[in-house]
Amino acid sequence: MKLVGEDTFVAYGLPGAPGTEEFWATVRTPASIPDGDGWVTLFLRRGPEAASIGFESWSDPVPLRRWGDTDCWYAEVRMPARLRVTYQFLAGDAAYADPFNPVGAGGDRSIAATPDAPAQPHWPVIGAGTDVVLPLPRTRIRWAGERLGGRRTVRVHPVGGGGPVVLLLDGDDWLYLHPAMAAFDSAVASGEMPPVTLVFLPAKDREAEFACRPELWEAVRDELLPLVGESGVAADLDRLVVAGQSLGGLSAVYAALEFPELVSRVACQSGSFWWTPDAMGLADPLGGAVGGAVAARLRERPDLSGLRVAFDVGEHEREMLPHCEAVEGLVEQAGAAVRVSRSASGHDRVGWRHALLRDVAWALA
Repeated sequence: MKLVGEDTFVAYGLPGAPGTEEFWATVRTPASIPDGDGWVTLFLRRGPEAASIGFESWSDPVPLRRWGDTDCWYAEVRMPARLRVTYQFLAGDAAYADPFNPVGAGGDRSIAATPDAPAQPHWPVIGAGTDVVLPLPRTRIRWAGERLGGRRTVRVHPVGGGGPVVLLLDGDDWLYLHPAMAAFDSAVASGEMPPVTLVFLPAKDREAEFACRPELWEAVRDELLPLVGESGVAADLDRLVVAGQSLGGLSAVYAALEFPELVSRVACQSGSFWWTPDAMGLADPLGGAVGGAVAARLRERPDLSGLRVAFDVGEHEREMLPHCEAVEGLVEQAGAAVRVSRSASGHDRVGWRHALLRDVAWALA
């Protein structure tokens, strides 16, 4: 963070003395100005008490500084080129969205993007605030899974009349934080992908369910997909795309390796390919063998000639990149059709949104 001078807020397009009503009437932040090969981004908060900015998997919290004795708190944050990131204001035990930012994710998160971050067409702008309620699919399945245990609600949404099943792992995030239903509706309506049927699968225990174990995929095959077929929603159960991020991406690729008759199309964003059975207990889980358990399995040279898999990872995920690159190369060597891209983000679902739509469309091509 760099110090600001008396005219710095003017450089961001904010006239008036900080803390005055004239000033607050014009505020819309974050705002960025060029700085070398990146950007300096201004964040503002109005209030009596100190706070900080918590960024999603990109940096440590950044404290806000007070402007004199006013109610204006600010931070100038150095950001690299091409970054989109989720953040919150943190004050005491509270975490909440930025009221000066019209772009939100759920009710308590905001989204910042540098001016050179690529656009994310089809994703509607959802204002930040606790009154944000995203629309939900009408069809819901009460799934009491025998293999996984417990009950969960799985939502189903036919896009453009329905079609191949797109299984969205971490489905609640795509329902309640990021409006995937509206985004897929828009992408199909524009002709950028064929009609699909979205199945939003929530996770109860991500670490257990998304590890390289067969129980989840046996349950999807034997329990969930038959329920989708009985739901009354048009769905092509013979064509399945699995879309997963982080541990969900790991699980999606594992399923393609071990259940090829079920999973032959994958959209994987920032797959946790550092994973091994003992990695979670290490001081540095990402410091183990490059590519983890999935790379070790791929070195057995399975025949993946029937697989289409799109890989994406945030270009700012430096520790993740070697693991992802190793798996990408090994999957292609095994005969799969592979697409590789990098998103303008860290390990953050907001950076994966465009890749999700694009890569599902590619998997179905």
